[in-house]
Amino acid sequence: TPKSYDKKVSLPSREEVQQKLKDTLLKMQMEKQLPDVITFAGNGEPTLHPEFAEIIDDTIKLRNQYSPKARIAVLSNATMLYKEKVFNALLKIEDNIQKLDSAFDETIQIMDCPTSAFNLNKVVDQLIRFSGKVIIQTMFLKGEFKGKYFDNTTTVELEAWIELLKKINPSQVMIYTIARDTPLDTLIKIAEKELQQIASFVKNEGFNVQVSA
Repeated sequence: TPKSYDKKVSLPSREEVQQKLKDTLLKMQMEKQLPDVITFAGNGEPTLHPEFAEIIDDTIKLRNQYSPKARIAVLSNATMLYKEKVFNALLKIEDNIQKLDSAFDETIQIMDCPTSAFNLNKVVDQLIRFSGKVIIQTMFLKGEFKGKYFDNTTTVELEAWIELLKKINPSQVMIYTIARDTPLDTLIKIAEKELQQIASFVKNEGFNVQVSA
């Protein structure tokens, strides 16, 4: 969703993440309520952390020790995949979820407001390198932002997006729309019925699809 970035965000250290996760898993173990999934997401991009790869290694060790049945998931915007350490770390986890909202650079520029260094073709090339060990997450939305109209649910958008999915060959495709009232009244949430129609379109191409309305 269109947003601004705060470049002064302070990141927790590797040691802080490790200790917090250990404490949480120990508490959950004592309460006999172990997690199904350990997820890196929230505000910001997890792969931007300079020690992301090491944090993933720590997480795998702690998971194996305290909650071996839990999956590890990372929700990412796919912009750091060119870093080999990040790429290799993502290959180690169960749910490598990468965002791809359109096959058109112009649409992504409006929807996601990436940095000036963003290059869609390079991102797709990196996604292909996963050889299917990746989940593609796509948000469907339409409306107007800063005087520019966009709609990634059109036939042209969907057909081009499907062609990229064929190249990437993900293990699953997750489609969704914004979960609450839009932050701007010029943005339009996609109805569940339309999401299901898009899901059928994707399933007909042979992909495993999950819909979150």
